[in-house]
Amino acid sequence: MALADPQPKPPGKPVTGTPPGTNDAVAARLAPRRTRIGRLVRAVTSPYYRYRHAKFFHSLRVGLAMLVSILATTGIDIPHGIWSSVTLLVVIGGLQHHGNIRKKAAERAAGTLLGATLGLALILQQNLFDSLTLTYVLMSVIAAVCAWFAIGSAGYVALLTAITMCIVAGHGDNMIETGLWRTLNVLIGIAIALAFSFALPLHATYSWRYLLADNLRECARIYTRMTTGVPVGSDEQVATFIRMGKRLVQLRSLMPSVAKEIDLPIAKLDEIQRLHRSMLSALEMLSTGTLAHPDRRDAFAQRCGEEANAVRLTLLAAARALRFAGATQFRMPDAATSSTPEAKQGAQIPCEEMAPDLQGPYWLAQRFAEQVERLRALLAASETNWNIERGATDAPARQ
Repeated sequence: MALADPQPKPPGKPVTGTPPGTNDAVAARLAPRRTRIGRLVRAVTSPYYRYRHAKFFHSLRVGLAMLVSILATTGIDIPHGIWSSVTLLVVIGGLQHHGNIRKKAAERAAGTLLGATLGLALILQQNLFDSLTLTYVLMSVIAAVCAWFAIGSAGYVALLTAITMCIVAGHGDNMIETGLWRTLNVLIGIAIALAFSFALPLHATYSWRYLLADNLRECARIYTRMTTGVPVGSDEQVATFIRMGKRLVQLRSLMPSVAKEIDLPIAKLDEIQRLHRSMLSALEMLSTGTLAHPDRRDAFAQRCGEEANAVRLTLLAAARALRFAGATQFRMPDAATSSTPEAKQGAQIPCEEMAPDLQGPYWLAQRFAEQVERLRALLAASETNWNIERGATDAPARQ
């Protein structure tokens, strides 16, 4: 049931007359050390490093984009260049995953162009009719229409339309030349923002994998402590389930972006999410029920220790595969539980032979083990999709 780690290579035999370990020490000393630039490149290209420091990379991206915006407008004396920077901040301010960049890019372009067109139209009608009252009414109507569509699927387009209209037209009293310059600056800002949106993007797939791996490790730790008789403090237990619940919510929000990035149906991700949620519920019921009492926990551990160890190994192996997908591979076992004789003997114990107050936890533990196995099978079946590292290395081989 567990995912086996790759077997390490046996160490070579030391040369006669040299102390054990001398060859390894010499090889480590002679191995070329990475330069600072090499370490920096490795850190920047590391998915886990970018996941852990997503805020830093996002702030760096926005700062560099702002510098380019200033140099591209004010640096060459384009009038009203500040609006390029304003547009840039509006467009690129939110942290976007790679799966949503193209969609957001289309929405940004549509909202910007529509807002600039409406702004220029307001300036033209002001020059024709010279009525500020009419201009104010039209701007209010456009803002109301944008607000109507802002609460819906096209909310981002509507918001950018209203903002760009105000930037270009002001309160309708701008000159047509001013409106054209501001339109140009808005387009420059949107182009710079889109260019930097693709610079070191954060893949939602990595975030999804790392969050799920963290929860699986937490599940293994809690389940092991419950089934080995180790006491767990109530405050620590509550804090742990709060952390796992927050990760579960974050995983749900990442699913649309993950589905686009790895070309996996959202229904498959939803099935994994539902199994994950069911596992957390079963684990919480186990920890707050009969097994909350130390004596009952000890009795349960004597009956189900081997089976619990098999579940723990599966959880840890799945978490390791998600975390280190480039190095660890899923290996599909034939049996769903541990193949040790003790585990098989424990699994064959009739429920009637147990104490009445242990039958419920035992049944729930069996269901938890089944859910863990189903989750492992789903992850193994979809590994070719979410294992981005393997896909990147296999692509040249296929060519």
